[in-house]
Amino acid sequence: MGCVSVILADRYPVFLCGLISVLREQDDFDIVASCCNGTECIRAIRNLSPRIALLDISMPGLSGLEILATAASEGLCTRVLLLTASMETHELATAAARGAYGVVPKDASPETLIGCLRRVAAGQKMLPFLLSGEEPRQVQGRRARNGDTQDILSLLTERERQIMQLVSEGLSNKEIGHWLDISDGTIKVHLHNIYQKLSINNRTTLAALAMCQQAESAWLIRSH
Repeated sequence: MGCVSVILADRYPVFLCGLISVLREQDDFDIVASCCNGTECIRAIRNLSPRIALLDISMPGLSGLEILATAASEGLCTRVLLLTASMETHELATAAARGAYGVVPKDASPETLIGCLRRVAAGQKMLPFLLSGEEPRQVQGRRARNGDTQDILSLLTERERQIMQLVSEGLSNKEIGHWLDISDGTIKVHLHNIYQKLSINNRTTLAALAMCQQAESAWLIRSH
């Protein structure tokens, strides 16, 4: 894989120094910049094109999610891994929808963080947070652990899974109805049922869960 270039960004200088110390102990990472605000961070990403940007999800100037959206809109190739103090469902959903490679809790161990970075460097997405040995966390009111997205999706019928997949591909209700040869009203009924079963309330979250499931399935295949 070679030495992986990384930009680090966190609003708290002490935490940022800790990240720098952890990564400097590894021979396979090269810290090319460190920043305490989002404006400096996106500028560094544009100028240095690191393979990975490890960002605080909440920063002054631009948040990690805003940086993620900007990088995606500009076609920047840097893989963004977000750090957060709370694993909120809406953060996971938004991060997945905007193309994040992962969301890692700030209380993760250094070994866990390094493992995440190495997997992201290898091209693996870490959505949802899929690491054995970690304390299970709440996602959509259910336990989030290895394989758990598969368990959640087992609540859906085959037709509902098809609709979920098409929503994740950006299709409108009309386009989904045309693709599946069913009416717009039937699509709305299916979506209502899906939202009820998964305890969500919008297409963005549904699309994010679909992408999480795809990433999890790929990870499970590679790990066996």
